[in-house]
Amino acid sequence: MTLTFRKLHPLFGVEIGGADLTRPVDAVVFGEIRAAFEEHSVVLLRDQPIDDAQQVAFTRLFGPLETTVSANPAGGTAFARQSNLDINTGVVIPPEDRRMIYQKANYFWHTDSSFKKVPALCSLLSGRLCPPEGGDTEFASLRAAYAGLSEAMKQKIETLVAEHSLAYSRSLVDPTVLTEAQKAEVPPVQQRLVRVNPINGRKALYVSSHASHIVDQPFAEGRALLDELTAHATQPAFCWSHQWRQGDLIIWDNRAVLHRATPYDAVKYKRLMQRTTVAGDAPTVTP
Repeated sequence: MTLTFRKLHPLFGVEIGGADLTRPVDAVVFGEIRAAFEEHSVVLLRDQPIDDAQQVAFTRLFGPLETTVSANPAGGTAFARQSNLDINTGVVIPPEDRRMIYQKANYFWHTDSSFKKVPALCSLLSGRLCPPEGGDTEFASLRAAYAGLSEAMKQKIETLVAEHSLAYSRSLVDPTVLTEAQKAEVPPVQQRLVRVNPINGRKALYVSSHASHIVDQPFAEGRALLDELTAHATQPAFCWSHQWRQGDLIIWDNRAVLHRATPYDAVKYKRLMQRTTVAGDAPTVTP
């Protein structure tokens, strides 16, 4: 198959045409997709009516899969389910249900699994049922954001480390949404504030709603710096928004972009997005 490439944003993102993920992807085609991922951080492939097994098979080409934390509706599996539908019955989940409250944190800018000691490489999100309005996914380039920092700020953050935790980001929605056992499952971890892509050497900010404060700084001071950097990274010039349609698959580099969902009418419309996540290969902070 011959692939085509179309830029999605002047600074990052590419749409690839000509791939068929319902069939095994050969090494040559995957090599082109992987190269585009490393270069552009976000890859869109449309018209991919894949099932769970096909999504897992394609995801494994990037590396080993993470197992989703138990707080997610599909916890303990290869999938992070983003949906307002009960996983067993298919019935719409009431807005006040804990599962829907948990998902509200997806409206915050974040990078997947930064709350794990070894953070994720990439995520693959498949649009299975997409509402006709709302429910978009917005992306922000952390490479462009880093490049746009002043030299003084680059020097200031070069060696800084932030603490990340799932409990912190979920507490911004509801401090009771996670049980004590779920909090203990993923205790706080430390992540560098600047990450370097090992393939091309490009640097990126590494901020997220999971990041609560800067290690070895007063909480308020570190919190203010994280807020400043996130606001810088998510200014319109660094962002691109995707309006989903059924069959879309997006791959994004968790080392190089932030993302967030936008609200939709979860009572009126049904939505089912299946996410697989590829584990990273090393922590950002070593003892």
